[in-house]
Amino acid sequence: MSEELFPEPEWLSEEVKTGTTIIAVTFDGGVVLGSDSRVSAGESVVNRVMNKLSPLHDKIYCALSGSAADAQTIAEIVNYQLDVHSYLSPMSYDPLVCSAATLVKNISYKYKEELSAHLIVAGWDRKKGGQVYATLNGLLSRQPFAIGGSGSFYINGFVDAEYRKNMTKRESQEFVVNALTLAMGRDGSSGGVAYVVTIDKDGAEEKCVLGNELPKFFDE
Repeated sequence: MSEELFPEPEWLSEEVKTGTTIIAVTFDGGVVLGSDSRVSAGESVVNRVMNKLSPLHDKIYCALSGSAADAQTIAEIVNYQLDVHSYLSPMSYDPLVCSAATLVKNISYKYKEELSAHLIVAGWDRKKGGQVYATLNGLLSRQPFAIGGSGSFYINGFVDAEYRKNMTKRESQEFVVNALTLAMGRDGSSGGVAYVVTIDKDGAEEKCVLGNELPKFFDE
């Protein structure tokens, strides 16, 4: 009787929608990863400045999308596993990017019914240089660039038109920032600042591009 008089609100049973924009691209000598910083739950913004680029090793990072808790958990598990291998192996141990991506893929597939997360893994190793891998529910695919999250639907045409093979480091950084800016301007679930990580043989360089430093386009 009480359920008929006081029905449960629909939002309690609805799936919580999340949104983000992540991107990774290879260049001649390394990779560049980027993400926005907004964490949303439905129509609410629960965090404005979350860094969604998580290190898996010194020269391997992943970009997180989906459930923030699920994605962070996967990244922390893989980071721990790679650290254990580094500790138990000789000083010259340098994990392959493909190995890190395979660990992510295995966890994503094993717990695909429980977890809601999509990670893009990118980095540099001595064997194959800069690499980008898309992982989703057991998928492992090496790509010259990869995008993900709700904001990616708004920039598919842009990245297809603007990507070029063997771009320089600076061109790749501009490509990533421009793509993130366009996505954040159109996707209500993406926004905040742009986080960018550049990885090459010398290591990883992290950068935060504030909102007032993002490029202008049609609204200039």
